[in-house]
Amino acid sequence: MKVDISQTAILPTPYGDFKLTAFREWTQNIHGRDCELEHLVISSMQIPAKPLVRIHSECLTGDVLHSLKCDCGGELEIALRLIQERGGMILYLRQEGRGIGLFNKINAYALQDQGMDTVEANEALGLPKDGRDYKIVEVIFKHFNLTEITLLTNNPLKLKFLKSFVSVDREEILAPSNCHNQKYLEIKKIKMGHLLP
Repeated sequence: MKVDISQTAILPTPYGDFKLTAFREWTQNIHGRDCELEHLVISSMQIPAKPLVRIHSECLTGDVLHSLKCDCGGELEIALRLIQERGGMILYLRQEGRGIGLFNKINAYALQDQGMDTVEANEALGLPKDGRDYKIVEVIFKHFNLTEITLLTNNPLKLKFLKSFVSVDREEILAPSNCHNQKYLEIKKIKMGHLLP
């Protein structure tokens, strides 16, 4: 795996000051085409021996446009607050739409508008229900010398993957639900096995 690592810069935010480091990964997309992904690590000024870590896949509609269709933006805000309070990092991975990309995600949204759930929409487009790849995480953890973490997640697949190279405890992360994302959250729980109430 070819990876470039940027310098580290300071980012002042409403949540406090963070350090930013970019990781540029040469990889392939879900269609097998070569591509570059530029991931971002947002870390507290001091990283404790057992940091709080959030692996957050990019969601332009939720993170930037504050879409009510998902819980992504809410989870990111919670993670920023907790990382600032307790120390740790957010790995902001450029894997829009569970790895299917923004273009495909909007097409999936259109099918959801017609009544499909998120899994059905992806499958109707011939796409995986979750096409994300977390191999870059091991590279990032090695760069920061992380061997033990507390992971902010509800996704058991992330836990399973991380346990192959780091000692990990889980802490749930629950963004408020609303009338627009209740079905989405139910599908995450029932069809994708997320650890939700």
